[in-house]
Amino acid sequence: MMEKKDIKSLTLTELKAEMAALGEKPFRAVQLYEWMHKKLARGYEEMSNIPAAMKAKCGESYQYTALHVAAVQKSAIDGTKKYLFALPDGNMVESVWMRYKHGNSVCISSQVGCRMGCRFCASTLDGLVRNLTPSEMLDQIYAITLETGERVSNVVVMGSGEPLDNYDNLLRFITLLTDENGLHISQRNVTVSTCGIVPVMRELAEEKLQITLALSLHAATDEKRRELMPIANQFSLAELMDCCAYYFEQTGRRITFEYSLVRDVNDTRKDAETLAALIKGMNCHVNLIPVNPVRERAYVQSGRQAVEAFAVFLAKKGINATVRREMGRDIDGACGQLRRRFLENAESAFADGAG
Repeated sequence: MMEKKDIKSLTLTELKAEMAALGEKPFRAVQLYEWMHKKLARGYEEMSNIPAAMKAKCGESYQYTALHVAAVQKSAIDGTKKYLFALPDGNMVESVWMRYKHGNSVCISSQVGCRMGCRFCASTLDGLVRNLTPSEMLDQIYAITLETGERVSNVVVMGSGEPLDNYDNLLRFITLLTDENGLHISQRNVTVSTCGIVPVMRELAEEKLQITLALSLHAATDEKRRELMPIANQFSLAELMDCCAYYFEQTGRRITFEYSLVRDVNDTRKDAETLAALIKGMNCHVNLIPVNPVRERAYVQSGRQAVEAFAVFLAKKGINATVRREMGRDIDGACGQLRRRFLENAESAFADGAG
């Protein structure tokens, strides 16, 4: 049996061609697209101006992605919400909704699990299960918009998964998200995180998008970075820095360096000096992140004093650095933790039931 096409992952041009093939007029494609990407319909049945016969044809021909909210945790501290979404195949992914003065931000997942193996991340503990489709990435934002009743103005692709390991789907997702016929979020309000897959970063640079690229750096020497991030065995810091300069040259967009501070691992004065020397003269921003403790890993968060001293040192060296405000710390804040707890609880409940 042929797999159905994913209608929510089609561009408007593609949708027009599909509707023509079904014998429908081009304006029907525009209506459909608007229902999916502007009005955020959860299914064909909500599309009041689409004829029943056309809905039936679409139902037979296309898969319609609408994620189901399996769990929501709300922070008592700052109102941050963490969502666990059930995918049609039974897999789970997480997203986080954060309210800031400048608007609402959603952090989405790009894969179920991850194969990058970064030492302080819960997403990678069970490896990569599969890539998310563009519609599954989009629908995390759509479902959250409907649930909160508030517009999302910033999107961060920094949840579970390595976005550049799902490159084609990521590009299509960005196209649909920023399309003026959909939510029309500005490319400048989209941030994509990567652990540093150099050849794909170069490819992305050549797309000349206006998104922000956030590189998970986390260490300023190859030796230390290899301890924390297996990807560092493939690409050296010299190659990475060269690639970051190329990205800026191609796009005019400064790079954000993500640096998770782990107590006694990468948070000393010497580490700050090495980092300052590494990125000296680059048009960049350093995002210092007190690492989220992950139960399965032994890493401990740096103390407040160490974090502030690190930030002050970088500022003195003329490097733009901020300490990321911790959001939703009381609700399984780290990537992959809610999904992992959910799966563990389901397994133990299953075991208890079987007993």
